[in-house]
This record gives sequence, structure tokens and C-alpha cells, in this order.
Amino acid sequence: MHDDLVSRNFTASGPNRVWLADITEHVTGDGKLYLCAIKDVFSNRIVGYSIDARMKSRLAVRALDNAVARREHVDGCILHSDRGSQFRSRKFVRALDRHRMAGSIGRAGAAGDNAAMESFFSLLQKNVLDRRR
Repeated sequence: MHDDLVSRNFTASGPNRVWLADITEHVTGDGKLYLCAIKDVFSNRIVGYSIDARMKSRLAVRALDNAVARREHVDGCILHSDRGSQFRSRKFVRALDRHRMAGSIGRAGAAGDNAAMESFFSLLQKNVLDRRR
């Protein structure tokens, strides 16, 4: 299990220092889709993502690998997430180690711990996904 290395301080002094990750669910006419997105706190941009019909650890691992492929120099970058099982899985922890990144997980029951990612998902839902129905 990772410690909380961010302590709700969602700021960074440069790119690839602190990333946030979360997963959201979207209901479509064909069933549910899950989106795992990774956001760079410094630029406030989504740097990687993955979409799948199943919410498994591979969804989070693919999003992380996608972000690292786009950004490259991520040694020491902190990736902060909620306590979802995908982010605590052995596969995800191994992926963090492979990329020389540090995992950070928020406290249980602390709603504001990943508010920056939740606000992105809220805007995505309102401005993009709900308009396509």
C-alpha cells in the first residue's frame, strides 16, 4: 500500500512531478465503458488514458503506460490516486516500479483527496458525453 505523498497539495513545480489518476464509468447504448485518465498537475492536462469495457487493473496499467510513452522522463514522478483496487494491484505497482515512479494513495473516506480528477470527469460528462446521447 502506498502512503499519501500529496496531502491534498495539488500543485507541482514542473511537468512530470505529480500526476493524478482516476477511473470513471459511462453508460452507453451497448453497455458500460470505463475510462482511466492520468492528469499532470503542473500543466493540468490529461497525459494518458485507457478505455475498456471492464474495470480491471489492466485499464490502469495501460493508461499509465500510455502517459509514460507520451511524456518519457518520469523518474521520480508521484502518481496519486484514490484507493481503488486497480491502483493497489500488483500489476499496477509493478508498472510504477518499471517506470521508476512513486505511488501515492489518498486516505480512506477523504472525498477531497482526488477532487482535481473528479472535476475533470464532471466536465467531460457534462460537456462531451451527455451531449452525445
